[in-house]
Amino acid sequence: MFPENARPYCPECAESADACHFNVDRREFLHSFSTAAVALAVGGAAALTPRAFADDSPSVSRSVKPAEELIKELWTTLSEEQKKILAMPWDHGAGPGKIPTRLGMYNGPIGGKKIGDHYSKPQQELIERILKAISSGEDGYRQFTRNGTFDASGSLQGCGATFFGEPVEGKKYAFVFAGHHLTVRCDGDSEEGPAFGGPIYYGHSPHGYSSKNCFNYQTKSVIGVWEALDEKQRQRAEITKGNPGEQAPSVRFRKPGEPHPGISYADLTADQRGLVEKVMRDVLSPYRKEDVDEVMRIIKANGGMERIHLAFYKDDAMNDEERWHFWRLEGPGFVWNYRVLPHVHTFVNISSKLT
Repeated sequence: MFPENARPYCPECAESADACHFNVDRREFLHSFSTAAVALAVGGAAALTPRAFADDSPSVSRSVKPAEELIKELWTTLSEEQKKILAMPWDHGAGPGKIPTRLGMYNGPIGGKKIGDHYSKPQQELIERILKAISSGEDGYRQFTRNGTFDASGSLQGCGATFFGEPVEGKKYAFVFAGHHLTVRCDGDSEEGPAFGGPIYYGHSPHGYSSKNCFNYQTKSVIGVWEALDEKQRQRAEITKGNPGEQAPSVRFRKPGEPHPGISYADLTADQRGLVEKVMRDVLSPYRKEDVDEVMRIIKANGGMERIHLAFYKDDAMNDEERWHFWRLEGPGFVWNYRVLPHVHTFVNISSKLT
């Protein structure tokens, strides 16, 4: 388990992409997607050896299907031996003061079980289709895969795909895909409350302000908001002491009534609000419409965009010349914590349940 360390230190990136568990508390827009979804929120207030594979496992169809259907299809191709390795009980890891393993954020394959070592070639192709299905399309998939490199994981085969529960009628399940700088999941709405089936994690190794970083456009978008603020607004948006840190502490929801850092969307001009809405669209852009819609419903239910704050942080412990090391969108049941430097780490937790 990765230590709950608020310092922006990344030993797993410096050394390897072995599994690292970022434990968290219990609890695109498509680029062409209109701002209507945001407006809704505003107006109303996400060890088997290779030869033990079932290489003669049932062939998989190639028609376009929702991720949930593809996950169920993949499940039917697993041998009993594979299930012993690749499937865990729904509540695996849960206990007093502990969250289930399925809700963790990981920096590599869960348990070190790589796709290339445990899934047959047809199954690997199906996993690729699942990952594409939970993305917004080709551009979203490009970001999930960091231009096909999967960052230090090197390939899809170097990542992991783990089942929790069983994706069959009447049972809860979660399918968690994890690799270097990536944790995404699909659970068919088995988990009540959170968007994306639970907290997610993404990042990329290039310098956060570099055009080589797949997520640089998100930082450019948020800097556009900063540049539009007047001096008094900037004083409210800039947090001069400390930084939000990373991992579990960075995405815990605040207690009811506890103030959120930064400047509120409600205190911005119409033009400035439009820029914040663009940031929201940009950070959600890699994800499929169903998940984006759920995020916006949660924001609306928790009080609307008016309760979202934007904050900027500089890490005084770092001696580079860049102005911002972190930026953050936060409101009730919503945390999008983005570390820009030395490279991108982003931790996300969104839920209709605030505790």
